[in-house]
Amino acid sequence: MHQILIAEDEPRIVSFLEKGLRSHGFNTTVATDADSAIAMAQSQKFDLLILDLGLPGKDGLQVLAELRGQGEMLSIIILTARDDTKDKVAGLEAGANDYVTKPFRFEELLARVRVQLRNEPTRSTKTQSDDVIQVGNIMLDLRTRKVIVDDRFIDLPTREFILAETFFRHPGQVMSREQLLDRVWGYDYAPGSNIVDVYVGYLRKKLGNDLIETVRGMGYRLRA
Repeated sequence: MHQILIAEDEPRIVSFLEKGLRSHGFNTTVATDADSAIAMAQSQKFDLLILDLGLPGKDGLQVLAELRGQGEMLSIIILTARDDTKDKVAGLEAGANDYVTKPFRFEELLARVRVQLRNEPTRSTKTQSDDVIQVGNIMLDLRTRKVIVDDRFIDLPTREFILAETFFRHPGQVMSREQLLDRVWGYDYAPGSNIVDVYVGYLRKKLGNDLIETVRGMGYRLRA
């Protein structure tokens, strides 16, 4: 299982990232200041670092430069509110593998994380079985983002695929609408939104009406 270090001091962002990444099978550790981030990154325990540039102690670009200057080669994705082109160029030239600006959609960050882990040559432990999740006669291929039902391939839009993946990682577990909103759509959707019900309807039409059951007053559950 991949180990991801999150260098971020904003509690709301930390909580959002940890929930999202853990729900997709990653282990996460948090560093809330620059010195801790450097020390943890040097421990050789992590496959990827998500780095905020506004950390206490040192600027994130200093953290990046120090790690790269010491030969640390783990993948690093900058996640920051700095969206000026010169900041992006500075981050990439300092050795970042990717640069994501806040506010962000979790599914975009997740895709970028997976790209970096697939490309990571020395620490990645991903195997073929990690790329496929199967429940009953339905398989999700995380590389191609296709669903396979009885040898029939089905393309799902990004949001539908992430929702399906969330269910498939928790077969038999009741998922509340709030949990699904948080994991699939992020914190910018109101808890009272009916978007979850709409997208569950999409999945039922494409994957089978009996696959996802409604648990009255609680949410939805993927039949194990």
